Amino acid sequence: MLYLLSELSGVFSPLNVFRYITFRTGGALFTAGLFVFWFGPWIISLLRLRQGKGQPIREDGPQTHLLTKRGTPTMGGLMILAGVMVAVLLWANPRNSYVWITVVVTLGFGAIGFYDDYLKVTKQSHKGFSGKFRLGLEALIAVAACIAVAEYSAPGLAYRLAFPVFKEAIVNLGIFWVLFASFVIVGAGNAVNITDGLDGLAIVPVMIAAATFGIIAYLVGNVIYASYLQVNYVPGTGELAVVCGALIGAGLGFLWFNAPPAQIFMGDTGSLALGGLLGTVAVATKHEIVLAVVGGLFVLEIASVIIQVASFKLTGKRVFRMAPIHHHFEQKGWKEPQVVIRFWIIAVVLALLGLATLKLR
Repeated sequence: MLYLLSELSGVFSPLNVFRYITFRTGGALFTAGLFVFWFGPWIISLLRLRQGKGQPIREDGPQTHLLTKRGTPTMGGLMILAGVMVAVLLWANPRNSYVWITVVVTLGFGAIGFYDDYLKVTKQSHKGFSGKFRLGLEALIAVAACIAVAEYSAPGLAYRLAFPVFKEAIVNLGIFWVLFASFVIVGAGNAVNITDGLDGLAIVPVMIAAATFGIIAYLVGNVIYASYLQVNYVPGTGELAVVCGALIGAGLGFLWFNAPPAQIFMGDTGSLALGGLLGTVAVATKHEIVLAVVGGLFVLEIASVIIQVASFKLTGKRVFRMAPIHHHFEQKGWKEPQVVIRFWIIAVVLALLGLATLKLR
């Protein structure tokens, strides 16, 4: 909205600052953070009143969680999404197609997560609705988004997969790119969802990944920087830095209330939406593979669940003491803050590795 004001201004008008992506990214970060911080207590009180007993705690999870986390309200993702949307509507360029594609995926995944949370709270069960049906809905949204991304991409980039580090490595996958990119978006959403099991564990790595992809989006969306770094120039994706800035700001506001001991949980409402947002930005910027590096912590979390289930079904034995892997370390005696902070450190290291791929050419 504010971007449009800059188009109505003169050459030397102060409103020209709204043309700069960096300025609007900072504005989005500050706006989203202030919104969540200001309205957070009211939202938490409302959710606590509506939910009563709060999020049901799994009986087969760590026993300490039954005492420390019972009664905590969930659906905190509503706070994050509200902050992100307010900031994006205020600071992003409304004419940018990539922004709207990302918004649709984020809200679509958020709606699926909200319904899942609603069922869990009302039934007081950790089981939501059918996993297959949920994945099917996510896949439909992701496929539609990927087709839209391909249609708005430059002709030389549509339906193509770019490989990090290798400058000329870009392969035309045709319709298979849609399937692969959709898998990235759905996988990112569910990987963040699996990670969200301890106070503050998911939101900080999400912010770290958002900061990383905000930088990537800005660089690949700028023809000068893209040429210097020898990465594929993707026109229009620079605007996604504003979206990432909004996510960082909303995440900081949410962390104020989610820090141990958490006053509210993100829930599937937030984790699915934020993972979907990151996946969409990665697809739009042609850095799908880099997401596996930057979001390596999320990959590790969901991989631990897959390995655990597969091992138990095939051999009757468990690889980990408990899955996802953050519970494994809890069972080994790590305190919750130790697990969370050490996983944050891993997320930072992986983000730096992801950024390093921009210049390893």
